[in-house]
Amino acid sequence: MKRLLDRVAIITGASGGLGRATALRFAQEGARLCLADRVPAGEILELVRAEGASAIEVETDVTVAGSVQAMVERTLAEFGKVDVLVNIAGVSSHGASDDVDEAEWDRVLRGNLTSVFLCCKAVLPAMRERGYGRIVNMSSILGKNGGNPRPWIDPQEQKRAGNLAYGASKAGVHALTYFLAKENAHHGITVNAVAPGPIATHMTRNFPQTLKNLIPVGRMGQPEDVADAVAFLAGDSAGFITGEVMDVNGGAWTD
Repeated sequence: MKRLLDRVAIITGASGGLGRATALRFAQEGARLCLADRVPAGEILELVRAEGASAIEVETDVTVAGSVQAMVERTLAEFGKVDVLVNIAGVSSHGASDDVDEAEWDRVLRGNLTSVFLCCKAVLPAMRERGYGRIVNMSSILGKNGGNPRPWIDPQEQKRAGNLAYGASKAGVHALTYFLAKENAHHGITVNAVAPGPIATHMTRNFPQTLKNLIPVGRMGQPEDVADAVAFLAGDSAGFITGEVMDVNGGAWTD
């Protein structure tokens, strides 16, 4: 049985590696889709439609409240409801903490944390009205582990793979997830997060081999690994799971 049959899902960052894989998995699971991104979703739109899914694309800047609200209103106008929100859109940031200036800090926090807040705030009224909702926020191992680099062994790892602002933004996503989960559970809405470890996408193309070697399962993750976890949390069988941050990291961090 398709886990998301007739569910309406908004996926932000749909044109990126994780967004594409998630949109395709949702289409295969029977969902109707709003694919939101700052750039056209052309190819992935064709792929999900080829799976038989009804889908629209909406150009959206998730850091701007008006753009986010327009995305939600377009989805409601097209499909009549929003069952699922998957917050994948975000920005990356690299370098040691000394390299992070105030402008970079603000850019990353707005792109990765404020954006999630705005999207959740926009969909929650419609979900509460219907008494049903699934929100899945994209987090990261970096919101938990203090960063992958080991500067006491190799200072260059910190320059190549350090990401203080990114990690702080993802830790904020964890807190946001916990608070919204408690606030909305009695409305039939679950709020969870997925925290991937190193995933083979364009964002990790320069990930040091020395750090790849530390992943216990012996490989980097694939976008499909993350998409499967998101689809599970978005389905009815996960209805007793809320306020959870699910690790998908090949054993690179356990808690």
